[in-house]
Amino acid sequence: MSTMPEAGMRVVHRRYVPYSHAHYAGHLVDGAYSLAAFGDVATELCIRSDGDEGLFASYSDVQFLAPVRAGDVIEIEATLTRVGRRSREIDFAVRVVCRGTGSPLESSAAVLTPPILATTATGVVVVPSRG
Repeated sequence: MSTMPEAGMRVVHRRYVPYSHAHYAGHLVDGAYSLAAFGDVATELCIRSDGDEGLFASYSDVQFLAPVRAGDVIEIEATLTRVGRRSREIDFAVRVVCRGTGSPLESSAAVLTPPILATTATGVVVVPSRG
């Protein structure tokens, strides 16, 4: 990559949360599920911004705002907010965009409008030196 990446670059993934990931009553998944998803979008963001997968250095201000459940469809967003020489600060969000309703059929589900903001965090990744 010949130019430095700019703040504002954004990557979004969507995924279905499988029932095999439920750990708690009510088919809840643990908070680590969101953090792993943040790692995946950060990897793509680093590839797009720097041509390298990068390495996670830290998370800060992790907020679990609403439950994520098995059967949900979640949207994971990463937005580049600060560009250093080798470090990149990223804001993350997980939103539940679809959720099972269980009615009238056990397999019934609905699109959530608006989506539920479930998890937010700030993270720092590092990429190899450009020179």
